[in-house]
Amino acid sequence: MAVAMRGGRGGGSGLRSFFSFRIFISAMFSLLFIATLSVLFTTNPNTPQDDVLPMTGNAYVHRTFLALKSDPLRTRVDLIHQQAKDHITLVNAYAAYARKLKLDISKQLKMFDELARNFSDISVKPNYQTSLFESEGLIDEDVLRQFEKEVKDRVKITRMMIVEKKENYDNQLKIQKLKDTIFAVNESLLKAKKNGALASLISAKSVPKSLHCLAMRLMGEKISNPEKYRDDGPKPEFEDPSLYHYAIFSDNVIAVSVVVRSVVKNAAEPWKHVIHIVTNRMNVAAMKVWFKMRPVEGGAFLEVKAVEEFTFLNSSYVPVLRQLESAKMHKLYLGNQAENTTNDAHGMKFRNPTHLSMLDHLHFYLPEIYPKLNKILLLEDDVVVQKDLTGLWKIDLDGKVNGAVETCFGSFHRYSQYLNFSHPLIKESFNPKACAWAFGMNIFNLDAWRYEKSTDQYHYWQNMNEDQSVWKKGTFAPGLITFYSTTKSLDKSWHVLGLGYNPSISMDEINNAAVIHYNGNMKPWLDIALNQYKNLWTKYVDNDMEFVQMCNFGL
Repeated sequence: MAVAMRGGRGGGSGLRSFFSFRIFISAMFSLLFIATLSVLFTTNPNTPQDDVLPMTGNAYVHRTFLALKSDPLRTRVDLIHQQAKDHITLVNAYAAYARKLKLDISKQLKMFDELARNFSDISVKPNYQTSLFESEGLIDEDVLRQFEKEVKDRVKITRMMIVEKKENYDNQLKIQKLKDTIFAVNESLLKAKKNGALASLISAKSVPKSLHCLAMRLMGEKISNPEKYRDDGPKPEFEDPSLYHYAIFSDNVIAVSVVVRSVVKNAAEPWKHVIHIVTNRMNVAAMKVWFKMRPVEGGAFLEVKAVEEFTFLNSSYVPVLRQLESAKMHKLYLGNQAENTTNDAHGMKFRNPTHLSMLDHLHFYLPEIYPKLNKILLLEDDVVVQKDLTGLWKIDLDGKVNGAVETCFGSFHRYSQYLNFSHPLIKESFNPKACAWAFGMNIFNLDAWRYEKSTDQYHYWQNMNEDQSVWKKGTFAPGLITFYSTTKSLDKSWHVLGLGYNPSISMDEINNAAVIHYNGNMKPWLDIALNQYKNLWTKYVDNDMEFVQMCNFGL
């Protein structure tokens, strides 16, 4: 009995604890409810509100409570209004793209402006302003439905038009991005080309170590054995007009040796050929030593002179020497030095006043240098002869002075590219569309030259060009002027040009040529030479010559 009584008391105590917990929970919910009502009924209803309230955080909670207190439709109005504003922003963004991409400006911009205006017009309609935005009372649900319907209709139209135009805009944006990329690449390419041209110019105009070594070795040989390299007297063949005479003006020993060797090896009767070499005082000894150590084969005759031996070539007779001595010409050459970043297609050489010599202008004085000759073939030092050239002496030049291969095609290599046709004398005297021809291999009729007084013509125009108003630089332009009406066009197979800059010349054309010309910066004795043409030159290099091996030409 006692045990039962204790159990009953324990059960009553647990029941009382359970009811106490329920009362505590109820009290807590009651307090929370009372606090909520206090917040709702103590907020000032006249607090001014912005048209668009932030939709997140405490502001959103505050806005929701106000909407619940004033009118549950207010939140819906704000959401619809915000949707309209978002689409206005979208339309304006596409309008901005249209302006940037210049797509049917008048049509598409008008369309986007109308869409934006339609959205704006909805919210400023008097009935909507009064009922939805300015009213502090309850919102008319019918007006709200009408407002929502108009907004949704415009949203639908906007989305349809944007979907229709989106692909076009995406493509145009890709095109614009591609154009920007192409422009940037072109800028980089132009910069790289300029840098490459400058590097090529430096390589072309600098004296390679191997050439310097060769000249020094030859000079050392002469100093060591002066008796062995005494000059021979002039030979009668040097002035014999019945023989085939060549003129080469250069200070490059290895290049001249290749030209001479190629002429002789391909000549049918080499003992009838006379080669006249003119160089400067600095290299004349080296040139003579080379041909003493490696005599010309086949019985051909060879003469080496220095330009300084022709005493008539002085500043009182030669305009270019007189101009070079003037300070004005010196300044003009220095001013043009920066412009000479590339050679032209004819391989015109540029040297500053310090290094410019009469070697560049000697071909305008051929009748005076060789007064007893009737014809002479001028070869530059960057050519290779591949066939017997005696046929050139048999060509009837029709009384013309110069026989040369023309280089023009289409609008390229016309006189207008080399002469200043804004100069009144040039405009009056020459045809801008006249076809240019090439120096490098030219057969000159010296009798016709003397008759036409071509040297006087050259002097006249060189004097006119003292201020460089007729042509800018080089000796090619005065050549075009001097022999303007006295040049006979030769068959192109006699002289193929471009091996110093053009990698696309047909090998058939090269193999059929009598003379190939490495005009341009990529000379065959330089590391920058075009590899596909280099062997055509190196096969005439005298590799058995001990100094060639010692100077490491790398051929």
